[in-house]
This record gives sequence, C-alpha cells and structure tokens, in this order.
Amino acid sequence: MSYESLKLDNQICFALYASSKEIIKKYKPLLDPLGITYTQYIVLLALWEEDNITVKHLGERLLLDSGTLTPLLKRLEAQNLLKRARSEADERNVYVSLTKEGLELRDAAVDIPEKLFCSSSLSGEEAIMLHKLLYKVIYDCNIK
Repeated sequence: MSYESLKLDNQICFALYASSKEIIKKYKPLLDPLGITYTQYIVLLALWEEDNITVKHLGERLLLDSGTLTPLLKRLEAQNLLKRARSEADERNVYVSLTKEGLELRDAAVDIPEKLFCSSSLSGEEAIMLHKLLYKVIYDCNIK
C-alpha cells in the first residue's frame, strides 16, 4: 500500500486553493484604492457585465449562496455602489442594479486585469490554457 496519493503536494485541490489565495492576495493593493474587497469586486464585475438582475441570478453567476452574497450586497449598498429593490410583479424577486457611483467605479477598475496579469509569471498562452482548464474543472469535472 502506498500513501503517495495522500501527499499534500499531490493534491489538485490544494494547488487550486493555494493558487487562488495567492492570486486574491495580488488583487488587494489594486482594490484597496477603490475601497472594495476581492469578493465585492467580482460582484461588481458581474453587474458591469449584466446590470439590474435578480439576486438569485447573480448568485448563480458567481457560484455564491445567498448567505454569502447578501452581506456582500449590503456592504456594497452601504457604499452606494448598488441598490436592491423588490420586484413589484413578484416580491420574492430582489433585483440588484448599479448606482451612478457603481458604474463610475468601472472606469477606475478598467486596468486591474492587465495589472494583475503583468504581475504574474504566466505567458499569454499559459494564461489562456489555465483559464480554459479552470473552467473545465468548474463546469465539466465530475470527480467520482
């Protein structure tokens, strides 16, 4: 019997976890001047792409449950970057939309992806390949 498969360095999950932590850490100095965290940033990214959507749709898009998403939305609303409103047609639906300030923040954030990429050691080709592989893991991988 071999315990090789139980070594930490042989775990895909650990490599994903550790690299995710390191990448998010690189975002901090880029997001601090905007007054937002990484998770607030991804909420804004989704809304800059598709504004005035339901909280449910936003959670599906970000792969976040409502227990994680609701506090994020409350903080962004307190910063006047977005607003939440119940649907008049169906009160169960809450819509999230950007405020003027939330839309304007996009201009301040536009260079962040390039700055982050430039701070990595990946080539353009490696970054594209990594992106494709990560989305394959997210959406296609059925580990049994």
